Amino acid sequence: METLQKEVNGFKSKDIMDTVGAIQSNPEIAKFKFRARNKWISGGHNRSTIQDFYGGCVEDTSRTTPFVFDNSEPPILLGNNEGANPVEFILHGLAGCMTTTMMLHAAANGINVDCVESCLEGDLDVQGFLGLDDSVRNGYQNIKVVFNIQGDLTEEQKNQLISYAYKSPVFDIVTNKVPVTLSIQS
Repeated sequence: METLQKEVNGFKSKDIMDTVGAIQSNPEIAKFKFRARNKWISGGHNRSTIQDFYGGCVEDTSRTTPFVFDNSEPPILLGNNEGANPVEFILHGLAGCMTTTMMLHAAANGINVDCVESCLEGDLDVQGFLGLDDSVRNGYQNIKVVFNIQGDLTEEQKNQLISYAYKSPVFDIVTNKVPVTLSIQS
């Protein structure tokens, strides 16, 4: 019973086992729909709100207040720095998801970690986005991620942790084409 109550990297072993067991008995529980809403304010400034989502076979009501994120551009890209720009949010999302994924899988495998930090850098040539050169991709040409992982860990365990980061949903999103449909509300 002590093993079930054990907490590793901020996750309780019993919670992990209960979640996995529930999904194995009813795979519909694993299907989620996440949502974001966005409104243009002025120039390159717009604001996203994130609150509701569908998961575990129900609409979630746990968030009583939405998360609010301002998106903007730096002055060199014709903005006023009201917020990080959207491609920087991609780096934030990727870092957060890889870290959470890594730590959850580490906990599920009983690997204690003292500290995980990462530094991400994305190379982007705005000639594509601005329509100046059709041979230049609109988005990142590449993204580099460097992890600093600390704890009483072997090199093999650190490499195992990196392998868990590849399981990140956001890693999958940015490394594989995801169908996106655009439409106009009638």
